[in-house]
Amino acid sequence: MRVADEAGREVARFAPSATGLAHPGTLLAALLAWLDARTRGARLLLRLEDLDPERCRPAWRDRMRDDLAWLGLDFDAIETQSAFAARHAAALDRLAAAGVLYPCACTRTILRADALPAPDGGNRYANHCRGRALPAGGWRASEEPLRAMLPSGRVVPVDEGGADLAQDPAAEMGDPIVRRRDGSVAYQLAVVVDDAASGVTRVVRGRDLAPSTATQVALQRLLGLPEPTYRHHLLLLDEQGGKLGKRHRSVGADALRAAYDAPALLGWLAHAAGLRDAPAPATPQEVLAEFAWPRVATRDRVVRWTGAALVLGSFGETAK
Repeated sequence: MRVADEAGREVARFAPSATGLAHPGTLLAALLAWLDARTRGARLLLRLEDLDPERCRPAWRDRMRDDLAWLGLDFDAIETQSAFAARHAAALDRLAAAGVLYPCACTRTILRADALPAPDGGNRYANHCRGRALPAGGWRASEEPLRAMLPSGRVVPVDEGGADLAQDPAAEMGDPIVRRRDGSVAYQLAVVVDDAASGVTRVVRGRDLAPSTATQVALQRLLGLPEPTYRHHLLLLDEQGGKLGKRHRSVGADALRAAYDAPALLGWLAHAAGLRDAPAPATPQEVLAEFAWPRVATRDRVVRWTGAALVLGSFGETAK
């Protein structure tokens, strides 16, 4: 089932986390989501994901919005995920009513002892606590992390770009945490609830999130939510082969804005995506006129920051 906005348009979203300054990978993902939505005439949402109380800051949320506007990317609506606590709690109520919500007492020692690899590069959870019941007061009375029991069996989401998203998430990833120990709703649940509530029909994002798709579709089915169309795109990697990201001290928007003006940086991003032969300055509208998914590179790119400029490796370059 697909939903759309009142005008019958598709609905897309870009949903960065507010855990630090935007970096080149963030901006590339934003550009590709923007190009996809504007090409299709879709309504485009910016959802600032700020649920992690340890890592998210209001200042970073505000800067993300400002940096995207500086780059020239516009959105039809802006949402702040922390405003949706009531809908997240309602989803937990539904999971509890369905009998699939349970508290997890596993310590880090237990989790390390069962450290089999998961498709996302982390460790799978072996569903140790599935037999545990919620406390008498319900999930709100639990001081432990809460997990959702996923049904067994393969889930086969379709990726428009041809990525293989098929997985048995219950076995290969394990039951996901849906509420953290600190009481905040976890990413896997929040993302599917908020996509459905906003009418999202298209999800364009980096391929690092592809292994989470089957888990998210399984949660959508548990909650009776519509399933968006997915497309996962290339990543920008550091010289060691890791994804450029805030946790890896990637160059942030402050340094990028000091080194580039907006057209120069946007032209560099379009070049990194394979849309342009050279990193010549460009506006979003100029790149939009040339955009088509078959022109977007499928291989990840290696990027080096010299302290004054971004240097792009060739396609297929192996990180050192």
